[in-house]
Amino acid sequence: MGQGRWLVKSEPSEYAWARLVEEGSTRWTGVRNFTARNHLAAMKRGDLVLYYHTGAEKAVVGVAQVSGEARPDPTAKAAEGWLAVELAPVQALATPVPLASIRSEPALSDLALVRQGRLSVMPIPKPAFARILALGRTKLR
Repeated sequence: MGQGRWLVKSEPSEYAWARLVEEGSTRWTGVRNFTARNHLAAMKRGDLVLYYHTGAEKAVVGVAQVSGEARPDPTAKAAEGWLAVELAPVQALATPVPLASIRSEPALSDLALVRQGRLSVMPIPKPAFARILALGRTKLR
């Protein structure tokens, strides 16, 4: 089936890209939306993840990788069924890609990021992932 592609969102004041880089990995906890939880459950070790800053910045700023698959979220009650994955940084984008740029690209108009603005974890088709990297002038090493 191949490597999956995803996007996760974080408010920089809560957990910024720079913090992920500094810490080297994190457990992606606190997701409390059923659709986003199902996306976390589908993530596989090695999948690539666009890291998006919400709030005032509204831009893709980096690429992470799933380093640990879904398991129970330790910040939730066990009976609730919420999940968390482990993420590790891969590299920052050479140029952040703002939401306005993504919205202006016809090839990206069907992304959940554009259509479902509040969804915090979403799949990204490989061609769209590649286009966002190109907009960010980034080639993965």
